[in-house]
Formats: sequence, structure tokens, C-alpha cells
Amino acid sequence: MAAPAQPKKIVAPTVSQINAEFVTQLACKYWAPHIKKKSPFDIKVIEDIYEKEIVKSRFAIRKIMLLEFSQYLENYLWMNYSPEVSSKAYLMSICCMVNEKFRENVPAWETFKKKPDHFPFFFKHILKAALAETDGEFSLHEQTVLLLFLDHCFNSLEVDLIRSQVQQLISLPMWMGLQPARLELELKKTPKLRKFWNLIKKNDEKMDPGAREQAYQERRFLSQLIQKFISVLKSVPLSEPVTMDKVHYCERFIELMIDLEALLPTRRWFNTILDDSHLLVHCYLSNLVHREEDGHLFSQLLDMLKFYTGFEINDQTGNALTENEMTTIHYDRITSLQRAAFAHFPELYDFALSNVAEVDTRESLVKFFGPLSSNTLHQVASYLCLLPTLPNNEDTTLDKEFLLELLVSRHERRISQIQQLNQMPLYPTEKIIWDENIVPTEYYSGEGCLALPKLNLQFLTLHDYLLRNFNLFRLESTYEIRQDIEDSVSRMKPWQSEYGGVVFGGWARMAQPIVAFTVVEVAKPNIGENWPTRVRADVTINLNVRDHIKDEWEGLRKHDVCFLITVRPTKPYGTKFDRRRPFIEQVGLVYVRGCEIQGMLDDKGRVIEDGPEPRPNLRGESRTFRVFLDPNQYQQDMTNTIQNGAEDVYDTFNIIMRRKPKENNFKAVLETIRNLMNTDCVVPDWLHDIILGYGDPSSAHYSKMPNQIATLDFNDTFLSIEHLKSSFPGHNVKVTVDDPALQIPPFRITFPVRSGKGKKRKDADGEDEGTDEAKTLIVEPHVIPNRGPYPYNQPKRNTIQFTHTQIEAIRAGMQPGLTMVVGPPGTGKTDVAVQIISNIYHNFPEQRTLIVTHSNQALNQLFEKIMALDIDERHLLRLGHGEEELETEKDFSRYGRVNYVLARRIELLEEVKRLQKSLGVPGDASYTCETAGYFFLYQVMSRWEEYISKVKNKGSTLPDVTEVSTFFPFHEYFANAPQPIFKGRSYEEDMEIAEGCFRHIKKIFTQLEEFRASELLRSGLDRSKYLLVKEAKIIAMTCTHAALKRHDLVKLGFKYDNILMEEAAQILEIETFIPLLLQNPQDGFSRLKRWIMIGDHHQLPPVIKNMAFQKYSNMEQSLFTRFVRVGVPTVDLDAQGRARASLCNLYNWRYKNLGNLPHVQLLPEFSTANAGLLYDFQLINVEDFQGVGESEPNPYFYQNLGEAEYVVALFMYMCLLGYPADRISILTTYNGQKHLIRDIINRRCGNNPLIGRPNKVTTVDRFQGQQNDYILLSLVRTRAVGHLRDVRRLVVAMSRARLGLYIFARVSLFQNCFELTPAFSQLTARPLHLHIIPTEPFPTTRKNGERPSHEVQIIKNMPQMANFVYNMYMHLIQTTHHYHQTLLQLPPAMVEEGEEVPNQETELETEEETMTAQADIIPSPTDASSSSSEESPDFQSVATPSYAEATTNEAGASSDPDTTPAPPEISTTVAGPVTAPAEADTPQDATSAPAETK
Repeated sequence: MAAPAQPKKIVAPTVSQINAEFVTQLACKYWAPHIKKKSPFDIKVIEDIYEKEIVKSRFAIRKIMLLEFSQYLENYLWMNYSPEVSSKAYLMSICCMVNEKFRENVPAWETFKKKPDHFPFFFKHILKAALAETDGEFSLHEQTVLLLFLDHCFNSLEVDLIRSQVQQLISLPMWMGLQPARLELELKKTPKLRKFWNLIKKNDEKMDPGAREQAYQERRFLSQLIQKFISVLKSVPLSEPVTMDKVHYCERFIELMIDLEALLPTRRWFNTILDDSHLLVHCYLSNLVHREEDGHLFSQLLDMLKFYTGFEINDQTGNALTENEMTTIHYDRITSLQRAAFAHFPELYDFALSNVAEVDTRESLVKFFGPLSSNTLHQVASYLCLLPTLPNNEDTTLDKEFLLELLVSRHERRISQIQQLNQMPLYPTEKIIWDENIVPTEYYSGEGCLALPKLNLQFLTLHDYLLRNFNLFRLESTYEIRQDIEDSVSRMKPWQSEYGGVVFGGWARMAQPIVAFTVVEVAKPNIGENWPTRVRADVTINLNVRDHIKDEWEGLRKHDVCFLITVRPTKPYGTKFDRRRPFIEQVGLVYVRGCEIQGMLDDKGRVIEDGPEPRPNLRGESRTFRVFLDPNQYQQDMTNTIQNGAEDVYDTFNIIMRRKPKENNFKAVLETIRNLMNTDCVVPDWLHDIILGYGDPSSAHYSKMPNQIATLDFNDTFLSIEHLKSSFPGHNVKVTVDDPALQIPPFRITFPVRSGKGKKRKDADGEDEGTDEAKTLIVEPHVIPNRGPYPYNQPKRNTIQFTHTQIEAIRAGMQPGLTMVVGPPGTGKTDVAVQIISNIYHNFPEQRTLIVTHSNQALNQLFEKIMALDIDERHLLRLGHGEEELETEKDFSRYGRVNYVLARRIELLEEVKRLQKSLGVPGDASYTCETAGYFFLYQVMSRWEEYISKVKNKGSTLPDVTEVSTFFPFHEYFANAPQPIFKGRSYEEDMEIAEGCFRHIKKIFTQLEEFRASELLRSGLDRSKYLLVKEAKIIAMTCTHAALKRHDLVKLGFKYDNILMEEAAQILEIETFIPLLLQNPQDGFSRLKRWIMIGDHHQLPPVIKNMAFQKYSNMEQSLFTRFVRVGVPTVDLDAQGRARASLCNLYNWRYKNLGNLPHVQLLPEFSTANAGLLYDFQLINVEDFQGVGESEPNPYFYQNLGEAEYVVALFMYMCLLGYPADRISILTTYNGQKHLIRDIINRRCGNNPLIGRPNKVTTVDRFQGQQNDYILLSLVRTRAVGHLRDVRRLVVAMSRARLGLYIFARVSLFQNCFELTPAFSQLTARPLHLHIIPTEPFPTTRKNGERPSHEVQIIKNMPQMANFVYNMYMHLIQTTHHYHQTLLQLPPAMVEEGEEVPNQETELETEEETMTAQADIIPSPTDASSSSSEESPDFQSVATPSYAEATTNEAGASSDPDTTPAPPEISTTVAGPVTAPAEADTPQDATSAPAETK
């Protein structure tokens, strides 16, 4: 198997290169945003740039990147576009810029929306150019650019401007391009269309000739484009050299066709046109398909197109076709062919009279039609309206091969999509893992097209939706598997031994050589299937490794996935592995197969089951695992061995590789998706169209739901009647009681409910919509019944004063339907979520709610807040592995809840015992829940009823207050409650107290009745299942857990009515969808009533590791984001309470009117300045340190030493002023920088009690959802903006700080970036050098924005700051030392550290070192990886006259050149989760860090 050539990484130009470029000089003259005096518009500039920069460089990405980044499109091209100046260069320049924006994944159409007037003219010119002759004005390369532009247009139908243009190309009138007989046939099939067709014809006649001609051109555009493509395709020779321009044109064209077929609005009319052009037949017979190298991607794209042309959907209605309907369509086609044969072609009698199953295979069709002449074949096709009829006495111009393929491919039997899917192996093999077109490398630049499905706005059917997600999920996990295999296998260093076998020169933690492999069982297939039901094998390995690694191997659990690998190295012993060269040929990898662990075998050969029993101790090093192989894969391999004489793959394996359990759940998720596709997955009717992206996007909003609820109990949502009134601005609030003393929460509110249908009619009659009735709310305060005399009986109350938008979100969440809440940073998303859950729980006690989040951390935050509300904890349950991180003493996992129920049962039975004793009843009523139930019925109820009859209001006589207390039967039981129980003030009050006491008693017995099941169910597993299915009302899990466990949950009969999703914009599309289907439908309908999604699509999307899937397939789009794009109504929370108002301004431009809560202005912590720092936020410019800006020791592993040192120096400065270290977090945009900063902190101050470590050092992406008071942010890049160009990342970065944000970056780079302008214009308005006030200690009394009374010092660069902090620290040490000496007259512990100081300072006095010394604080930046002084590892300043001396100072590091930290590239050592090399066990441990972390 040939290894694919490694694609080149696109190197972004550096700032200095940008400045030197011709383009940049032009930009500065004509359109750069920061230039005040610009030259007037000159069309020649555009012509020049296009010819000299774009065409001459053959559309080099570097040039186009520069142009796009300089805001060429926004500030020059489109601003000045008009029909008068339009030219070829102008059109092409605009297309290149738009395509580049799509490649970079930044918004592309904003500029056009601002100035839409000339867009129709521009678009028509593009169409004309796309059809131009290739040898004319437009070259094929240019037309490929145009095709890509058109593809982007068709994929942006949500933009009104684009849709209005595209609709003219794709609508019913485009059927003008069909041949007349075919058109007639299609109109006959759907009679409704004939009416429309006649209307179109009438309208055409009324048009003036010019407009009609224009309309005809547009309608025929796609038909003509197909014909043009066929002519290009036919010009590709079979074996002679071919220009790659032709190949790329063909690939892009097929991509466009796939995208048109995969969207219902475009497919509806286009599919018939495509079928009538016989494009697929032309393609499959073309030379390009048969060219091994050049045609590989084309063939893969063609298969995708073939799949979509035959997709199981009715093009007109959009309904999915069932298996039976597809079979009927197939039978109709064959029978109509048989009829034509019987009537007109006597030579086909045999064919006409055979049954369908006998003639519908490819072989039999070729047998019947192969002998016929070309003319006869043409006639058969024209009878079926596939080709125009042959004129008499004329021969056909089409060749026989084409005609035969046309008839055969149209009538052969197709395997159904679901069958194909069920026969597909779930594990990737070596053919897929290293196929660049399907799983591109990390260097995917976004240039070429790929054979991958795309996730756009709309999907054809639920089957299509699941299938695209299935394929992408499978390939994304394949990419991660490839990285793991390459890492593990290259660590094992397979070499060829002298005798031709394999010898392993290294070792890997995650892989082991296989000692023996045998297949032990191949079970018989199920009826109707041709693959075995299961295949099991035994794998033996020798675990001669360290104990903790041995434990990891022995700890492999059931269902863990491993990979079996065959390597046959050709390289002799000792050959070095080069990571830059193709992997496969170096290690000689031949096969990869997946398997799933069943268990380890004991010494008797039996599988050791997972369970509470301790595992048996096995002797020796040899271990055997029983594994399940993929039956589909096994069947394919065996067939290949038997039919083609290939070798048996299963005799060759010599490596087994395991993966980290967290990353290894792909197979379970794929199985879940496949199972969903095999069931009639029932999505509620009100959601079906929205999920596919069709229909009215607001149809699932509560205001349009037929089952809207009029009266809702808002429980403790409102704090007062004033709060309620302010929460419904514009509404008229009527309270049912007039006495202000009684107008206290909780409130029930009755809303005016108007059915959707009535509303439309009223509007039509012209009645006023905003009548008073529609705006009136009826509010009824009600009193929660007394729950008992004990203090803990009082319900917990909400204390948050929700804003009116939060109240709208809560109201929407309580109503049935789909609720989408957009929660910008700090707007109280979690509080809203918890209040919705609480309100649903109290309003609908019989309903069950499922909570799904992306991370365990978010789930834990939710749970901690739910605990503070009035929800009975026996109704809470948490599934999955994250419950151990819950910061509460209570355990909400399944077994934790079982233990809670058992313990609670004993407590309650104790109470029953006490009650029994207080009533003086003999016997043992508290033995079981059952006996307690009888005791309640016969002893407690009888006494209560007797009591009620005594104290009840007896008609005319006024009841006596004292009687309530006198006759009360439970005085003795309640003796331990706060006394007196009865106040004796009024009969009503005391009667309510008495009933409260009885409610308390009754609750004991209702709970015991619920817990009775746990007496009958004996095992913990059964009890936990009972809790899950019957008892719990609020069940929480992560989306990953839902995907993994769907099968088990459905099997148990799990049921729920409502779903609430937190962090919904961070969850993959498919992982958002699966939780909707964790239950079986009831009578064919889903019982789901509410779906509440809370998220923020302006923050970061789900993490997709492979750039190609992220960008090309748009896999990072969450369902939440897609719904927002489609136009589903959202509630946008609009008041933040996290950050100072000034910090909020850095990101609130991204949201609809995001303001601040009052406390942000009022609380002292927000109004006080940050001590020792002049500004509350600042952008600090960092120039190259010792000639180096960013460095990249590994791909995408960016580091910037100057910034890292500066950030740490500021952190140390803040700590020395008295800031608590845990209130400061350090963030960066790249992993490499994160490791570098951690390493510097370890060296500088990590173990120093005066300074300590920051709360977190992590990446912006990882810190999403968290916050801290002070954030220090390093942006790392100095050459290109990189992934911070994604505004979502910028929003996250800017919104993590509450009180202070200090950003270190290369300002000249970031200030020019168009997308970042709103934030960076505010940042650059302040000075770009750090302003500090060293004499102002923390905390300060200075108000924010006041001039300080202390002296302000301006820090120009990093070495100055480093030197300053060093001196400040030394001063602090000496004053502390001096203070202790005078105070105690004893030598303190600090003395030793102080004594070292003079030596260090004398070192600093050498001549030229004073400047370097400034860089050299504690220890010097150049020495970030060295720590030579044993006594004082925290602080030392090492002079660095030359790099060589600095690096020889390494303590205990190996002499391997890879590990010696050459200071500017210090990153080589720092790249790991870096510990000091002195602590490394072996030289290898020190070296292996970088690769591990990558």
C-alpha cells in the first residue's frame, strides 16, 4: 500500500514579510483602515493586483490571504463596485476574496448585505463567466474559482440577498432544460405541477423579449453548465499527461452537484435535470475514473453523488421513502422496461416474460441487452423517455457502451441504504486511516475539496441527518486513532531482524507485541444475514513492564476498544525514525483491525467478569484477553481470502494497541447512531421539520403550540409583587387580592392564551393586535400549606432577583415547546436553568426532566444550585462518572441514591417507632415499610379523623381556639419541636398548624410507601434501576454518557417528558440529538413535551481536532448554532453581573444590547481600582525577545518566550503587592505556550511561599465556562493572527475576567484584523506599555479611573519588568529579614535565602550583563529550564553572557541534543507537561515529553 505524499503546510506570512509586500504598500495607499488620507479609487489597481499578484502566482493562498487580511474586499473592491467598472479582473478578485473568507471560516456576506444594490448585476456576470468557453477569456483555473464561489452561494441560502439570486436558477421553470418527452412524463406523475407549468408559460408570454431571454438563460444555466462539464471531462485522456486544472475543475463540479442534491430546496427540481443529463453515466465511463492517481478523489466524489441521486426521498413532498416504496419504484421501472420490450422489440421477448428477480441484476441485464445494436438500444431508451427519439433512417451518434450502461445502471437492483450501513464495519482499517481524501492530515489547508459529507443548514430526511453525522463522527475518531497508532508504533521501533522477522527496539505504554493470536469462535449468522453473529479471539501478551503500566493493561474493562496491528518492517535494526517522512513505509504497517475486550482470562481459561469481587491474582507475566472482532469486517476479510487467494489477515497480527478510555467511546456512539437508524426513530411532530431545517422556524415556540398552558405557578421565582410587575413590562397586572399585605409570593399567573389559528384571522380582519385583554396578566398570590412545626420543614427559597428577560426565559421553559436561551457571559444562565427545573418540578410533579450538559463540571454546578432550592433530594439522580467531582457531601450517583434510600428508610422507621411509642400502641409497627403502612392506616388515620370531627366548625357555634390544642393527639410526638406548637391567637392559624403537623406525619408514610420497593428488590443493581425508571424526577447526565448508554436506557424502559440542555452550543450536533431519543415512543408518538436549550453560539463551538472536518464539513457547528442560523426564536439574556462595565464593553458588541446589572456599578469591588496597576484592562505590546517572536517546535505547538516571561513577571509583581495568587489565572491561545508558562512558573516562583502559583494556567478554550478576578492573557502569535481570528475565541478570551484583564501581544499584527476591530480599537486606545504603581499595596482605596496619588512607572519591555520584579523581591526579602532580626534577635529561616543575595548581586555587576540581567530575573528567561542552585531553587539570577554557558548549567538533564534547551528555542524542553529534567527518571523520559503532550 503506497503511503500518501505528505501535504505541505501553508506557512502564514510574517509581519515583516507582510510589510515588505507590494500588496501591503498598495493597501497603505488605497484602502488600509488605519490610513487617514487615502488615494482615490483607481480601477487599474485592481487589474494590476489581479494580473501580477494573483494570476502570476497561480492563485497562491499566501497572496490571497494577504489581500483578504488587508480588508481589500470590504474597503476597496465591493465599496467601489458598479456595472460601469465591472471587468473580468474585478469579478475574479471579488470571488477570490469571498472564497478565502469561507476557507478562513469568517463571515463572508456582511459586506454585500451593507451595499446590496449591485449584487444582482454582479451575480449575472458570474453566471455568464462560468459558461464561457475555456479557451476564451476565462481559463479553466478561473472557472474552478467561479464554481467554488457558486457552491458557497448555494450553501448560504439563509442569506436573503443570496437566496433571491439563486432561486431564479433552481425552481420549477428550470425544467425547460428537459427534453420534451421527459417533461411530459414528469408532469404526468404529479398533476398539480401541470397547473403551475401552464401558469409559468402564460407569465412568460407577457414578458418583454429581453427579460424573457434573460430569464431563459438563468433557467437553463445549470443544464448548460452540466453540458460544459461533460465536454471538459471528455477531453481528459486515458494515459497521456493531463493538466491538474482539468482534474480540479471536474472535482469541484461534482462537489457542486453533491451540494445541490443534498439540499431539498435545490434538489426538488434539479434532481430531474441531473437525471435527464445522464451525468453519472458519462462520469463512470470517463477516462478520469480509470486514472489511478489523478482520478482517485474524483471516483470517491462520484460515489457520493451516486448515493445522493438515488436517495430514498420523494423529491416533491420531501417525505422519506420506506423500504417497500423503494422496492415498488424499482419494480415499476423494470416492468415499464419489460412492457416496452414486449410491445416493440421481439428480440427481448425472453426478457419481457421473465420475473423481476431473475432479470434485475447487472449480469442478467448485460446478458439480455448486450447483443443488441446501438440503434436498438437508443430506441429502447427513447421509449422510456431517457433519450430523444431517433429520426427515421438515422444512426445514433451515441456509442454502444454509453447506451448499455444507461439502461443497466438505471434498472439494476440496488442494495438499500440501511442494509449497506448494517454491513459496514465500525472500526476503521488501514485503507481508510491513511486515505488523505477521507481523513486529511492536520495540514489540511482548505484548498482542495474532499470526499466528505457536509453539515449545513438543512438535511433531506432524518436518515440523511444521522448518516452524515455517523460518517463524520467515524472519520473524526479515525483521525485520532491514526495519531495514536503512529505515536505508539513508532515508539516501539519495529525493525527487520537478521532472519527476516520483526524485532522491536523500543517500547510504548499503550502498545504491546502480541505473543499469540487465535480465533476461538465464529458464531452462525442470523437468518437473512451473511455475516456471523459474533467472532471471538484470544490475544496473548507478555507484560514485562513497570507495575503501574501492568495494572493499566490488566484494568482493561469490558467494551474497551483495542487495535490489532500487523507490521512488516523493511528497515534494518537501528534505523532512525523520521517523523517528517510518511509513516507507513518506515514501519512497514500492513493491516489494522479493531476489537472490543470481553475480559481477561484466568488460569483456567475463563473470562474474569467485572464486579465487586476482588480479581484473582495471576502468576507470571503472560496475560490472555478474550476479544470480540467486528463480524462484518471478518466476513469481508474471509471472502477476500477465499475468492482472491489473499493472505489471512488474522494470522499476521504482531502488535495490540489500547487507547485512553476517555477518547475511546467512538464505537459505542457509532453503534447508537446505527441502532437509531434501524428503529423508527420518532422525533416529536412539533420538532421534526425544525431539526431538518424546513418549515416555519418559530413553529415550536410556546406561543404557537396548541397545548399552551394558561395558568402557571411561578413558586418562588418572584421576590415581591414589585419584582413581578417589573418583570412584565408593557403588561397590565391584575392581582386577585387588594390588600397589599396579602400580595406576597408565591404567585400563580394566568396568561392570555391565543391559539395560533384564531390570531391569523383577527389580523386579517384588521383588528388591533395589542388589545388590553392580550396584555393582561391575572396574578393570584397563594400560601404554601404548612409542612410541619420543625425549622427544616420550611421550604428553601430562591433569592435571585431575575431580570425581565430571565423571567421570559423561565416562562418559555415552563411552557411546552422548544425554548432557546442565548446566555452571554455572566448573565446567569445556570440560575435560569435551575429555576426552570424547579418550576417544572412543582407545576408538574408527575413529569420527569432530563438534564444534559457538555461537561461534568457544568453538571456539578447545576446540581450544587439545585440543592439550594426546594426540591426533595430523593428525586435527584446523576448518571455517569463525573459525580465523584461533586463538591457536596451527598452522593447523587445511582448507588449513592440507593444507599440514601436505605439509610432514609431506617431513619423514617425510627420516626415511626417514636410515633408508635408516643401513641402508646403495642407491637412492632416499625419493622418494615409494609407494617408501617398498616400502622398508619389503622392507628394514625383513625386518631386524626376523630380529632377533626371534634374540632371541626360545628355549624352555628363559634369554634373554640383552645380545643385545637386540647384534643390534638400528637402532642407527645411533637415534643421535640419548637414550643409552643399552637399560638392560640386564632382558630384558623392553629388549625393550619395542626394540619401542617399531620402533613409532616403523612409524608413519612408516603416516603416509606415509595421505599417499599427497595425491601422487595434485593440487589443494588435492581434497586438502582428501579430508582432510575420510577423514583427519580430529575435525572442528569453528560451528552457523551447519553450517547454511550442509550441502548441500556431504552431497554430499561426509561421515560422522561422534558429535556434541559446546558452549554448547548458546545455539544456536537449528533450528541445533542441522541438525548431526544433515549426512550421508546408510546403508540408511535414521542412523549417529549419541552426541550430547553441554553447556550451561547458566540462562544467556542465543540472541539474538532481535525481541521478538515472542522472547516470543510462544518462539523463544529452545534445544533444550537444551526437553529439560530435557521431563525428559531431565542430569548437573549441581556444583563451581565460578572465583570466591570469597562471590561464588558470589550465583548458586548457581539450581542444584542447586552447591559450590566445594577450591582456591577454599585458594589465596592467593581468601583475600586486594581492596586499597583493604572488601568483595569490593558493591551501590552511585546516585541521580539533576543530576535525571536513566536516559535513552533512541533506543528501547531506555538510558543513565545518573551510573552511567557512578561506574563509571569506581571503575575509575580501582583503577588508581591499582596494579590492572592488564586484570584489570578493565566490564559493563552496555544497549548505550547501553556506548557512554557507552566515551566517558567515552576522555575521562578512555583514553590515560593511569598508568591505561589496562579489559580490556573491553561488555554482559552479549556477555560470556557470559568472565570476569575484577574486574567493575564498571552496571544503568542507574531506572524499571523491564527485561530484568534475566530471571533468566538476572542469573546471567550475577553469575558473571563471580573476585575482586571492584561493582554500581552504583538499589537501591529492584531490591530489590522478586521474581525477583531471592535475589541482591539478599545484596547489600542490606551497606552501600549504597562503602567504600574509599585508603591500602592493591595487592596487599595483608589476608585477606578481616579488619578493615583502614588508615582506611576511605565514599563517599556519584558527585560525591564523582569529586572524590576527581581529588585522588588530582593527588597522585600531584606526588609523582612531585617524586621525579623530586630524583632526576635534570632536568625530566622529566611536568612539562608538572604545570605545568597550578595553573591548573586555581585554576579550582576559584570560589565555588559546589566541589560541581559534585566531579562534575567529569577532565574533568567534564557535559563527558563535550568535551576543550578541547590539551596534556593525559587530565586536566583544567573548572568547569561552567552547561550552556551546558560545551557551547560542544566541540572541533571541528559546530554542528548534534543533535550538541551537552546534558549530561544527553549520550547524543545518546555514542550511537555514539564517537570524539571532533574526529576526525570531517564534521558528518554525527559525527551518524550513533547510528543506525549502533542
